[in-house]
Amino acid sequence: MEKLKVLVVDDEPGIRSGIERILRNYTVGYPFMDEDFHFEMIEAETGEKAIEIIDNDQVDIILLDNKLPGIHGIEVLEYINKKQYDAQVMMITSYASLDLAVKATNNGAFNFVPKPFTPQELKAAMESITKHLFLERMTRKMNQEGKQIRFQFLSVLSHELKSPINAIEGYLRIMQEKQVGENINDYQRMIARSMERLNGMRGLIMDLLDLTKLEPGKKRNLKNIDISEIAKICVNTMEPLAIQKNIKIFVDIDHEIYFPVDNTEMEIIFNNLISNAVKYNKDNGEVHVSLKNNINSIKILVEDTGIGMSDDEISKLFHEFVRIKNVKTKNITGSGLGLSIVKKLVDVYDGKVMVSSVPDKGSKFEIELPIHRITNTMNE
Repeated sequence: MEKLKVLVVDDEPGIRSGIERILRNYTVGYPFMDEDFHFEMIEAETGEKAIEIIDNDQVDIILLDNKLPGIHGIEVLEYINKKQYDAQVMMITSYASLDLAVKATNNGAFNFVPKPFTPQELKAAMESITKHLFLERMTRKMNQEGKQIRFQFLSVLSHELKSPINAIEGYLRIMQEKQVGENINDYQRMIARSMERLNGMRGLIMDLLDLTKLEPGKKRNLKNIDISEIAKICVNTMEPLAIQKNIKIFVDIDHEIYFPVDNTEMEIIFNNLISNAVKYNKDNGEVHVSLKNNINSIKILVEDTGIGMSDDEISKLFHEFVRIKNVKTKNITGSGLGLSIVKKLVDVYDGKVMVSSVPDKGSKFEIELPIHRITNTMNE
């Protein structure tokens, strides 16, 4: 059985002992794993003691109260983030506020569990944070060990499809048995939630397919292609989603930009950038897509009038399974893989990605692909 060390940081002995009792014989397991996880508990009554422990021991999960004697929990979280320890942090506090939640999220906290909590709530939170920790470590291992780990990783992600399938099945059974009545309008909320789940599943499947196309050693199909046509097709693909939010997409694309690239790779780049610009936009917003053939490079620009990001959020964008979590993104689905895939593809072409953003104003993604590198790649 796999063991995870859990550090409980709280100045109330009753909370620490209560968590220990709840998790003492609790295990977390998934069908794709050979062994379940169980938890070894460590306790700290102050933030200073917690820092001493994590500096001297490998801790996997930290359950962190904010209101502590001495330094507060948010300061401990900032220390963990600065040191880049391989641990997941869950805030457990009765003094939660929106400002604290945003600050904690920006500093890497996985989630919040408010006091008082039930054993079921704590167990559900532990299952979620354990899964996230496992996936994050699997990602790093995949990058180090290659193909075998990659396919194991895909099986993990495929498991993530089961939860929305179960939810949709439950809603369909309620509708099939007419449990809420005969009027179709009484089922609109269930239909809407099912559609949201389906959209999330579709996005995850597409990201999984994109990830398999980045398999090391996989032969790339480089051809002299008009990438302006690819860009236009991707814009047309995103139009229905934009129409739902009354978002206008403006296009400024040079015609007949022929360069030797992989058609699928360019589709992935355009689809991810444009879909994000629509998803993270505001109702009645705008998206501007530009593709220019300069003397020495191809320049792609996708700009939106959406919710924007802070500098700290931008710094985390291209990591696998990283999604910006705040009150403005809580209802937006996604796998956290899209931009990391874009970055890998741009790197393949020796290109670069630049991001600028202002909270509540919008974001701008710029990609520059050097022409000399693309031409040389055709001859390799």
